[in-house]
Amino acid sequence: MALALPQHKGKYYFYPIGNTSAVCLTRDIPPEEHANILLLGCGDPRHVLYTIFSESKPSFRKLDFTCVDFEPAVLARNILIFTLIVDKVPTSTIWNICYHMYLDAQSHSALVAQCKKLIDVSPTSAAWRASPYSAFLRTSTEYTLTELRRHWSLYASMAELPPRRQQAIRRAFEGAFKERDSNMTPMTSARSAGPLIIEAVSVGADQVHKYWKTGTTFSGPKDVSSAKLMNPTFAYSLTGEGCSVHYGTDPMTSFHFAALFGNAKGEITPAGMVRSAKTEFSDWCGAFQRFVSDAETTPCIRFFLAEATAACHALNSFRTTESLALGIPVAQFRTQPIRLDSEEYLVSRAAPTSFNVIETSNLIDHLGLLNILVSAVPLLSPSTSGVIYTESLLFSGEDATKELAELLYADIGTMALLLNLCPIDYLSGFSTRSNTHEIMMYQFVTKKTSDKTSTQFHQVTTWKSPSSCDSVLALHGARPRLPPVFHADQIGALLFDVYHAMFEQEDSMTFWRQNQHNLLRALLSSNMIHYMRESFALFLKLVRERLRITPEEWSRIMSRFVDLETADQTMPMNTVNRNDFHAHLHRQGVYTVDHFKHAGAQKIGRFAGWGIIPPVVRIVLTVPREKIRSFETILEQTGVGTPLLHGDIRGSWSLNNFAAVHVAYGRVIPIGTQGSPRIRFEEDPNGRNGSYDLVVSFIVPSMLLTDIEPPHLLKVRLSVRSTTGTAPLHAKMGMDLEIYSANLMDEQHVQVLPEQQVPCVDIEASAGSIFPPDSTLQAEVGRQGAVSVELDEQCELVNSLTARIDLEDTDVVREFGAGAVPKISQQSPCIMRLAVAGHVQDVVFPFPVIGSENKLRLARKSRYIEVVVPMAGPFLKPDGMKLNPFPVVGSGRALLPWNVHRLSLSRLPTLDLKSPKLDTWLNPHVGSMLSDRERKMRKKHKADALLFVKDTMHAIFVRVSGIQGGGCMRVVSLRDERTNNCDTLFFIGNLRFDLHSHTVICDAYVLPLTNDIMPEISSFFGRLLNSGTMVDVRVFDGEMEAWKQLIPAFVERCRTWEHTDNCEYLARQEVPLTQKMEADPLCSCGRGKDVDGLLKVAEWRRYAPFVTRIALSPLFAVSYLETVGRDPSAHKCSVCRGRGKPKMMTCSKCQKARYCSAACQRKDWPRHKPKCKA
Repeated sequence: MALALPQHKGKYYFYPIGNTSAVCLTRDIPPEEHANILLLGCGDPRHVLYTIFSESKPSFRKLDFTCVDFEPAVLARNILIFTLIVDKVPTSTIWNICYHMYLDAQSHSALVAQCKKLIDVSPTSAAWRASPYSAFLRTSTEYTLTELRRHWSLYASMAELPPRRQQAIRRAFEGAFKERDSNMTPMTSARSAGPLIIEAVSVGADQVHKYWKTGTTFSGPKDVSSAKLMNPTFAYSLTGEGCSVHYGTDPMTSFHFAALFGNAKGEITPAGMVRSAKTEFSDWCGAFQRFVSDAETTPCIRFFLAEATAACHALNSFRTTESLALGIPVAQFRTQPIRLDSEEYLVSRAAPTSFNVIETSNLIDHLGLLNILVSAVPLLSPSTSGVIYTESLLFSGEDATKELAELLYADIGTMALLLNLCPIDYLSGFSTRSNTHEIMMYQFVTKKTSDKTSTQFHQVTTWKSPSSCDSVLALHGARPRLPPVFHADQIGALLFDVYHAMFEQEDSMTFWRQNQHNLLRALLSSNMIHYMRESFALFLKLVRERLRITPEEWSRIMSRFVDLETADQTMPMNTVNRNDFHAHLHRQGVYTVDHFKHAGAQKIGRFAGWGIIPPVVRIVLTVPREKIRSFETILEQTGVGTPLLHGDIRGSWSLNNFAAVHVAYGRVIPIGTQGSPRIRFEEDPNGRNGSYDLVVSFIVPSMLLTDIEPPHLLKVRLSVRSTTGTAPLHAKMGMDLEIYSANLMDEQHVQVLPEQQVPCVDIEASAGSIFPPDSTLQAEVGRQGAVSVELDEQCELVNSLTARIDLEDTDVVREFGAGAVPKISQQSPCIMRLAVAGHVQDVVFPFPVIGSENKLRLARKSRYIEVVVPMAGPFLKPDGMKLNPFPVVGSGRALLPWNVHRLSLSRLPTLDLKSPKLDTWLNPHVGSMLSDRERKMRKKHKADALLFVKDTMHAIFVRVSGIQGGGCMRVVSLRDERTNNCDTLFFIGNLRFDLHSHTVICDAYVLPLTNDIMPEISSFFGRLLNSGTMVDVRVFDGEMEAWKQLIPAFVERCRTWEHTDNCEYLARQEVPLTQKMEADPLCSCGRGKDVDGLLKVAEWRRYAPFVTRIALSPLFAVSYLETVGRDPSAHKCSVCRGRGKPKMMTCSKCQKARYCSAACQRKDWPRHKPKCKA
């Protein structure tokens, strides 16, 4: 595989410090579950440190982190930091080493001494495993350790370099400082203040300006003057020796400043910001030290040097084949193949290849969302808590708040069925993580400034299996074990539409037309192309594996796809990329086109003497170093930054492009024979800064080298991919943007090698029952197989899901055959309950459904019943998750809320209610929960349970904080408007900052006023009623039922106790236990536990045995979902997927099927006629 698209690195930036604030990576898994965490593009240690800091004490689960990054300097720095912490070096010294570009003598000495210590224990993997550090620090490959040790050696010896090299490094440091624009106003650290972002902008900007003047976070002149030694950990990166640190680097960004600004009594200074960050860093280090020193809690942190997608494919290959090496190179510009450490992965099998948490940083900005999902999804654990996090900072569309749906190239719900993965807020309609400060800043900047191109927008998305949202399914152990089934013609058309959307802007006219309202941003990002034909081949491979499609059915699907792709006339550039696509389809074992099967390449040209010519071969082109230097000069002259490179085969009249190119500096040494060619590659140890040539490789169909034009007329070329962003290059490089070319027959510069197919997973037909064997759901009627998916006439949206139940019970068969009428009702988001002749069957779907719109198909002679329901996504549709918007899921006693992140309350700073500026930010923050749609509903007095809950939550926060007058009311009762009964009390201990989610929470204790509890508290309850510290909050139609569902979720998110064997949830397999008034929805496991905060208030102590700790928080609207619909002009022809000639026609009978012409309508009539409804 060619990994990420190859770019010529006009300017490479090194990111030694993270560009977003730290998050807790275990926030969506239960505290009892061991955490196998994969960090792709891991960056600095902040997430690992903060996750360990956030773990509740006592915590006896194992934390296993696999940290992947393609920059060895990042990993070398991380191990350096971790070992300094464990070796109890003063935190102030570790801070300096981690964040200062210039060091004082003492810090520099500590750094060098630690590097020498690491060098001594790392000559081999066996030596490292014998060191004390191996108890918690491991490497996934021998190559990783070799590169880490090389960097530690560079750090240790930099001060001893000859003066000439020292001066060169110093000039590079000075150049990095000069490059930064002192007039820019960075907002990265302000983002880390969350709802206090406005307060933090100017202070954060002042601090980062000072940082880029001194290279330190010191504020005292004496301290600044003492830091004159260059920090070697900033001097080495993939660019070699020098300083390529990104100009936006800001040490403050990794930390959290909401508490600093939110609790401020006076002016906050840059020095105060630094002190706050240092205090937080010290807390992280202390927690890490404690965890490592305790054998029961020692985490394992593994380091894997590789490009993210390459690492994923290597891990997945090992998981499926147990092969430690499949020839996947670690990254672009490197030929070192990934070989997993046999001790870690084969002998001890300690290293995981399946993960319940996958964190992907903001890689989707650089690699594309689908590429990340295709790489990560196969590694995701099938457990209920399996979660993938994606985040983005950059965007290229017109509206950053709506861009997520566009990144998938398909409807979110449809893609969720293909991948068994869905954003949780797409189904929930809310998020407990706030990004309203991002929206506010984004809207302010884009409206108030003339620069529409540099604005960032930080969006974090949490992905889980859509069926995992169903609490009933989870508690009954009944997650569907069979994937859904699509109709071959429909999914073939759907996949073609994804392909079309992915590549249609290769055509310049399409690019200009689709970006006419966003032209400047589109032009600036035109070289940030994420997808190539290999990407789509891998996507198809994943879809086939996830849906377990048999070879016969897959052949039908791909025949439909290929027919549409071949007939398409709207993508002119597709013709020069088709051979690239066909080659990767074959290599990945996805599909072999007919002309690969029926004819082979001729044994002429480079194939003369070959015994067997495979359908696909690899071209290896050696590009002279002087050609690269000339190209770099042109880049400097034109100002074109990092253009994309591709290979191509050019004949006298033919041209074929190949985007999946791998490049590296080195030299090729032929070692095979003419009939069996092989090569050995010697990589340039100095890479781009060395003297060897650039070696380029890519795969091509072998027939292309013999059957299109005579071999001696073909040229193999390395070229720049033509985009609107590379237009300035044409004047100097010509229209073809050729960097170098050689004749195919040139054996000095061109090698042709046989290429093998990638090993594939054998796929068998899905059969049997959809229920797992240990499911406790009702199955008295018969056997349910896989659910069938019916797409709409456009093959874009899911029209319906159909579950077939083959009748097996003899009584049911007899009664049904005699005319018994089945009854159907919806039990939970993904379950319909079928009742026939006194027998009950739970019918399971892989996605929440709209049960109220069900249809039954009864086949009395054939003895089956089909249940047909629409899909309930997104959240605006009825039923679905509206039946239980706040599910608690899990396995056994390991329960957790599905869409409400977990918290360690003891780790969250307290909000000072006496802060003088509290009212200026808290009310706007909690008031930002509502979307525009919800505000309109409120004005029209429309009933909506989620809207009512949000209003009640707002009332709780403003009354508890006292920001709207009346003092701080610390006891809140929920009083039902209809009955005037008080059903639930909250004792609010503190308001706290939920730092990594950029919001606030109420640290509280819930008391259900049930008929069982009231007699126990009646003797002292009256005093509370008359104390003047309690306030009633009215709840309206349907809201109390929603609170009964929400309260268990808010309890589970912060529990420090364990569910017992006598837990009512487990006994009844139901959460909540009830939605009725004056009844307790909670189990008794947490009652009276973890109530130290309650005991601090004398008047509350007598309630301690009856309360359960709870964390209340705002529920925020989802910015990318509130406008949902389909542009009528985007409809496609049901036959050829065209757009209309000139206008789209609609079937006159059913008004659903659409055609571009009468010819296509006639062609489709045999297929459409049975479904057409007059």
